[in-house]
Amino acid sequence: MAESSSSFTPPSSILIVGSGVFGLSTAYALTKRTAWSKTQITVLDRAYGDQQQQRFPSHDASSMDSSRIVRADYADQAYTKLAAAAQDEWRKPGPNSWGGEGRYAETGFVICADQGPEVLADGVTKTGLGYAKSAYINAVELEGRHQIVELDSPEKIALASGTGAPFGDWGYLNKRSGWANAEKSMAWLYDRVVETGRVKFVGATVDRLEVHGKRVTGAKLGDGTTLRAELVVVAAGAWSPSLVDLRGHAVATGQCLAYTPISDREQERLANVPVLMNMTQSTFMITPSNNMVKIGRHAYGYINPRKITSALVVPAKAGESNFPEITVSQPYTHVDDSKIWVPAEGERDLRTGLRRMVPWPDLMDRPWTHSRICWYTDTATGDFLITYHPHWDGLFVATGGSGHGFKFLPVLGDKIADTIERNYPLDFKDKWSWKQPEDIEKQIITEDGSRGGKVGLILMNELQKNGSRL
Repeated sequence: MAESSSSFTPPSSILIVGSGVFGLSTAYALTKRTAWSKTQITVLDRAYGDQQQQRFPSHDASSMDSSRIVRADYADQAYTKLAAAAQDEWRKPGPNSWGGEGRYAETGFVICADQGPEVLADGVTKTGLGYAKSAYINAVELEGRHQIVELDSPEKIALASGTGAPFGDWGYLNKRSGWANAEKSMAWLYDRVVETGRVKFVGATVDRLEVHGKRVTGAKLGDGTTLRAELVVVAAGAWSPSLVDLRGHAVATGQCLAYTPISDREQERLANVPVLMNMTQSTFMITPSNNMVKIGRHAYGYINPRKITSALVVPAKAGESNFPEITVSQPYTHVDDSKIWVPAEGERDLRTGLRRMVPWPDLMDRPWTHSRICWYTDTATGDFLITYHPHWDGLFVATGGSGHGFKFLPVLGDKIADTIERNYPLDFKDKWSWKQPEDIEKQIITEDGSRGGKVGLILMNELQKNGSRL
């Protein structure tokens, strides 16, 4: 349900900065709404390649990867229900559906945790075990006990894992969860948007947003030109804090991924194992495909502090610059350094994760062929940030994916479009709203129970440390 506003009139033009999950799904949703039929829709991204073959999204966007978990296993019931609605779309067969042509596979999901307290000392913040147990309650209510199997011992987890791995102390199997090929799904969506003939795509870097008084009027590009629009939507993922001051709201954090090849025989053995995740250790393995195992870490992540003058800041006093120098965490990817490799401490965790989840002698120590740092846009609660900016007219922000936005791809665009129209989704009106932070300099840490590892790791410091690759 949504809280409606009958007074909304669509703008004559809208500029969506970013063509990832948030931006591209929003553009698609708007093309399907009759009220927006006269609105000029432009999607701007820092795509790479020649002008005839630009890639959208950019190939180092977080959504451009082989696989992402698709689950309704949340400690928060509102996200459980929204993810379930998305899964209904993922499951539909056929080339014209989100999960068709092999883009979605429902192999199940084993979520587990290690023994320990369910909440931290504050009595409120969940631990990995607390998160898993809350998710179990919501999953049972959603799917019923015939689809949800409690695994209350390492032995039961090992049996359900499909790999013989007792990689946790308590957990459960959700037979109705799975994974999707993220890159193919985004390519499918991009093609659907192009087919509408309603959206103009522009590949360029953004220098900063264009401002006139208190109104955002467009985006100034790296070549000095300006794209103007009546409404600007910043949906630039982990680059969003570099365009809009989101200190105290969201921060870009780098997460570790590593890949190792497997034989045809190993692929056959692993093709139908569930997605595996230990919430305490923060490591996961998505069901392998195309003869490749991917191990990931869903942790507090790395930050990459940089001094910038590109973010639009609300001036403290009249006459002050809208673009003062501030420090934000900025993504650093293989576009910046084609030889980048995950830091040694992260690689050690990934190796431990592989050994725990697939304890096969021939595979557990196999060298990685490549690695990746995937950039999240984290919020303190893990909630998205989907809202009008309270100070700048003509500016809407859609970001804060917090590492779990992709699974909502089939339904997220409509929720964002509803919010733009001020028809706020009731379950998320407060969760996604702009909240004034008490301390903008305080480091944002996602404390919803889904993260682990060390807090405050600085990427460049970790990259400079010596350490043999395992």
